[in-house]
Amino acid sequence: MLNTEIGRFRLVSLLEGISFLVLLGIAMPLKYAAGIPEAVRYVGWAHGLLFVLFILALLSASTAARWSLAKTAGAFIASVIPFGAFVLERRLREEERAAAR
Repeated sequence: MLNTEIGRFRLVSLLEGISFLVLLGIAMPLKYAAGIPEAVRYVGWAHGLLFVLFILALLSASTAARWSLAKTAGAFIASVIPFGAFVLERRLREEERAAAR
């Protein structure tokens, strides 16, 4: 997975997607329901860092694979939709398998 630009992008995308779900599903409820704002502070910081890495990996992968602007924009949009990173990763994995055949 880490041998190609797209493989590295897929890994960063998964990590960013997980951090997004943790932020929305665990940290935010802890902040608003349990009064623990530190959860959002730390998880939000980690998610922000992973989001920046996602953008850098997206630019690198889209340049290396010569993706269209529409495909690159679709990958970006997937990053701001809950579970979008997982759908994106699955599609990229399927494309990779199809190309290997």
